[in-house]
Amino acid sequence: MTRPSRVSLFFYALPAIPLAAMALPFYVIAPTFYAEQLGVSAAGLGVVLLLIRLFDAISDPLVGYMADRVSSAYGRRRAVFLAFAPAAALASFMLFWPPVDAGLGYLALWGLLLSLCYTGVTLPYTAWGAELSTEYAGRTVVSAFREGATLIGTLIAVVLPFVVGVDQAEGLHGLAVLAIVLAIATPLLAGLAVWKTPEPENLSRRSLGLWEGLQFLGANKAFLRLIGAFFLNGFANAIPATLFLLFVSERLGVAELRGPLLLLYFLCGVIGVPLAVATAARFGKHRSWCGAMTLACVIFAFSGLLQEGDVLAFAVICTATGLLLGFDLTLPPAIQADVIDLDTLRSGEQRTGIYFAAWGLATKLSLALSAGLVFPILEWSGLDPGSSNPQTPTALFALSSLYAWLPILPKLAAIALMWNFPIAIDDQRGLREALENARRQENSAM
Repeated sequence: MTRPSRVSLFFYALPAIPLAAMALPFYVIAPTFYAEQLGVSAAGLGVVLLLIRLFDAISDPLVGYMADRVSSAYGRRRAVFLAFAPAAALASFMLFWPPVDAGLGYLALWGLLLSLCYTGVTLPYTAWGAELSTEYAGRTVVSAFREGATLIGTLIAVVLPFVVGVDQAEGLHGLAVLAIVLAIATPLLAGLAVWKTPEPENLSRRSLGLWEGLQFLGANKAFLRLIGAFFLNGFANAIPATLFLLFVSERLGVAELRGPLLLLYFLCGVIGVPLAVATAARFGKHRSWCGAMTLACVIFAFSGLLQEGDVLAFAVICTATGLLLGFDLTLPPAIQADVIDLDTLRSGEQRTGIYFAAWGLATKLSLALSAGLVFPILEWSGLDPGSSNPQTPTALFALSSLYAWLPILPKLAAIALMWNFPIAIDDQRGLREALENARRQENSAM
């Protein structure tokens, strides 16, 4: 059993900071900036963002397949990761610092390129992390380093653009400053990670065809349970994430506190990462994740009872759910690494890339489904965001119900899938021993 040093993990985690700072503005801040400051039509913006999402659905499996096939002196994961990092930095620079006459064509070009390059960086990056440690608990530590850095990057993306300001298209606005930071930090930290963090030996004993590989993936029952729970929990988390700003402004009536409350949530997420590691070390990864989801259900149940002005109570809820965010970010990828061991043993090929491609698709599908569900319901209820007129009781009830109570149902289903998950610490040790025996037998036969 192997576990990388803390120094290696520190350098491995560094690129997660600019990558996270790249992701949040791409989907949250940049579209609003293009609409408000550059005059891009809302309808056209929606079409372009939809096209980018559809493009993601194609690029994820292609990049995952490539990351499992590339052979290089840098290794499979590091070679693809390092190749895409400068391109992602360039695309983010161009997208976040557009000329004042930029339109839909400019947004579509650089948005599609950033989408492809971001997938090209993050997918082999997470696959690399899943292979760094062969220990059950060590994989949680690897995930914790990366996801802790991810939360730091998210905090930068939340704070930096708004501190500088995003209320003008000319000059050095907040998104432009972020663009400069990303252009420098992304390739620099990617290079440091490749230099200081090794890539483990490829455990593949043979190469599968595409159809045969899909058959093995479909037969991996542990993976199907995990990705089902991951999708359900992701869908549950995406609903309040989508409605957070509306809930604070329309239900609580404190639009001016949206930024501070969001910052509080992510700060607590950073604290929740080591808490998740400690809990998983004592109770196991899947049971710790189930416990966190159960607590989240209880907390969400109370949040639906909040009324206008209940800021202190909501701050407590942000603190608690922020701590639990650390569990959601850290534990599922660490469990995924154990699931991939099972596939490697059965199929003979270590296909971490394609597994995390499926992981990425589940994430994007959960985000799309949440937005596609909640906004039509809110429109039907009569909610009119930003209106000078008071919201109707029906609209406020719909907003509270969607934000607080709808997420409970998919979370309960995810808990049911994961409670008796078949790979615990002893099972994972057995898988690693079997993999090492298979590797030794192959080497002795050569």
